[in-house]
Amino acid sequence: MQVGLVHYLTVAAVLFGFGMLCIMTRRHAVGILLGVELILNAAALNFVAFEHFISGGVSGQIFTVFIITLAASEAAIALAIVLQVYRTHRTVMADELTDMKN
Repeated sequence: MQVGLVHYLTVAAVLFGFGMLCIMTRRHAVGILLGVELILNAAALNFVAFEHFISGGVSGQIFTVFIITLAASEAAIALAIVLQVYRTHRTVMADELTDMKN
């Protein structure tokens, strides 16, 4: 049995679904960030799969490197924001952070 485009797209859809589930159900800010990372990885997998099976060029790999760079910078900036919010409010629970003016 050969692994085809449908298999890659199925794995990417499952990753995207888990990412959305993680974003929708987690109350902790770090858990929400992990869901965003799963969604970005699903998009990167789609780019590489389409590039391999459809176009045969390197554009999918370029987009994937861009997504990985974006995900790394997003993680660094978001974790810095989470640490600052924790210092200010003593919690990182997303539903308890309704008042950001303090």
